Amino acid sequence: MRQEQIKKILEVGVLLSAERNLNRLLERILACVMDLTRCDAGTLYLRDGETLRFQIMRNDTLRTYSGGDGRAPELPPVPLCRENVCALALLDDRTIRIEDVRRCADYDFSGPIRYDALTGYWTRSMLVVPMRNRAGERIGVLQLINALDESGQVCAFAPEMGLLVESVASQAAITIQNVRYIGEIKGLFQSFVRVMSSAVDERTPYNGSHTRHMAAYGGRFIDYLNAQDGPYRFSPARKEELLMSIWLHDIGKLVTPLEVMNKMARLLPEQHQAFLHRMEVIRCQAEIDWLAGRLTEAERDGLIQASRDAVQLVEEANTAGYLTDGQLAALDQLRTRTYRAEDGVQRPWLIREEHAMLSIRKGTLSEEERSIMEEHVQITDKLLSQIHFSADLVHVREWAASHHELLDGSGYPNHRRGDEIPTEVRIITILDIFDALVADDRPYKPGMPVEKALSILESMAEREGKLDPALTRLFIASRCWEEPEQPPQT
Repeated sequence: MRQEQIKKILEVGVLLSAERNLNRLLERILACVMDLTRCDAGTLYLRDGETLRFQIMRNDTLRTYSGGDGRAPELPPVPLCRENVCALALLDDRTIRIEDVRRCADYDFSGPIRYDALTGYWTRSMLVVPMRNRAGERIGVLQLINALDESGQVCAFAPEMGLLVESVASQAAITIQNVRYIGEIKGLFQSFVRVMSSAVDERTPYNGSHTRHMAAYGGRFIDYLNAQDGPYRFSPARKEELLMSIWLHDIGKLVTPLEVMNKMARLLPEQHQAFLHRMEVIRCQAEIDWLAGRLTEAERDGLIQASRDAVQLVEEANTAGYLTDGQLAALDQLRTRTYRAEDGVQRPWLIREEHAMLSIRKGTLSEEERSIMEEHVQITDKLLSQIHFSADLVHVREWAASHHELLDGSGYPNHRRGDEIPTEVRIITILDIFDALVADDRPYKPGMPVEKALSILESMAEREGKLDPALTRLFIASRCWEEPEQPPQT
């Protein structure tokens, strides 16, 4: 082996070891061995059970190339039988060199000959080399066709070329296996992330599709941004990092109490039941007092009707998305009414704790409960601090734990503002707010029409200064929440 060939092999090893995309790696492997051997055509096969599948095919004379777009050539796989030269090389784990396929009766060359008849090509010399990984497993085959001499004429592959290609094939097989391992580990981690996200959703019947929706919106929104001429461009790695942040943004809700997450009404169930029981007691006491002559019939009827009005007021206020000033005033008035309890003591129709809960203007959570709910971002940060993220996912913890920060500093937990909030966090925040507005599985409100939700986003961006105006406008223009149309079935 000449010194320049050894140098070339070392260069190929460095080149292959730096590649982490399997399809590009396969392309490079075939290109490298064709360059080393000065051949005109080649095919790379990978083993799939008891067959060899075409992965990359190249023919310089015919100027054909297939398999380089991530899809294998549309050719039937080659069975692992001894009649096929590529299969035999793998089965016997040996390099096969053929000077002229038409003068060789040892193997079945009907396939290449049919190909030649269809294309006008002339297959002559061939070099077939199995690829083995570090464990000695045979994972594929390199098949090279038509070596070329210095003048560009087809000739036989030199005997030493077998050793040369075997060296590259060995490096290539190890690199292929490593890339596969990396892909498997990444796939395992992504599956784990989705399981953890699903665990959050499974804890409650409400909000069960939130993260999945956000990930779908986010992926389509990034694709939309990449198709624009603006400043927002995402590499595949950066897009993956952002989507991973979305999948993990609510992981802290794993420890949020269910009675807070699932709170459908302002009053706790036991508070609601206690109030209804109290109203029933008032009605019964009115009947008793009337029978005992302590109340007139009109007074009795007035008390009974007043208790029913109180129940109607409380029921409406208990589940309303937003309380009006009139409702709040009526609750204040109800708070002042008293009745004589069984022990003779005057007690309020609406006790202080019930009044406080029912007077929550928006939503169903008290300040204490809201504080508990907001703690999920700090818990998200704490949980993600336990994960050793790879270099290409290094921002996931920060982005996921910051999705409630707002540009005007009114967000939480750290009240970051302006340029302190990365673009990725701004995008997650828009996605999160939008899905919260339109979601129809929230315990405290019905889903909002999309156009109204977009109007609220626009107001938060343009007038309130809470969201990024440019990104909000792009989000609205993208319509990324809409499912893409499926092509018609043929």
